[in-house]
Amino acid sequence: MQNKDAAGMSQNAKTLGQGSKLLVDVGPAAVFMLAYNLGRGTFGDDAIYWATGLFMAATAAALGYALIFQKRFPPMLVVTFVIVTFFGAITIYLQDPLFIYIKPTILNLLFSFTILGCFAFGFNVWKALFGSIFEMPERAWFILGVRWALFFAFMALLNEVLWRHITDSVVTDSMRWFEGLAWTESFWVNFRFFGTYPIFFVFVLANVPLTLKYAKEPGAGDTAETQA
Repeated sequence: MQNKDAAGMSQNAKTLGQGSKLLVDVGPAAVFMLAYNLGRGTFGDDAIYWATGLFMAATAAALGYALIFQKRFPPMLVVTFVIVTFFGAITIYLQDPLFIYIKPTILNLLFSFTILGCFAFGFNVWKALFGSIFEMPERAWFILGVRWALFFAFMALLNEVLWRHITDSVVTDSMRWFEGLAWTESFWVNFRFFGTYPIFFVFVLANVPLTLKYAKEPGAGDTAETQA
């Protein structure tokens, strides 16, 4: 009975831990989306600036929580914090939402170029980040890294298409790519949460077969040298 209770407590702690990690990763984006939507009635066009300020604060809080309470150093969250703080501060200081519009583009391109740039020097950053969790053949790590690099590039392109066709903000006609596309700033903000994360999870699920085929726990054998 004691062993069963201990196992149950361990599983509950693991579930809570995974939930807190998800909250840390997704929480700031949710704060940005909620702050914008709730602030539209009070602050009008200035809601984007209030939402940006809260987004910066939420990202800093998420990073602090990960470092202090979860005892982990999340590289992608650190980079996100730097980019969000930099572009958010410029957005608020200049009162120009263009900088927060292009923030996702810069962030995704940075991730994409980092992965591909590391390949050029014979280093797989994706393996460095997740190699302690499971082992895979080198070719499988390479395929996974390339897929993520292309995914981040796609997300950067998608954001460019989205923000360049906002019609109720400071986006000028010369910035638009396609004549027939038009949507509101509110659509862009909400898509950053309700559109981006579903696309992300679908992409993750699409890569599950590759991971299941080759992944194993570290030290479980020498199959890491198996050819993909």
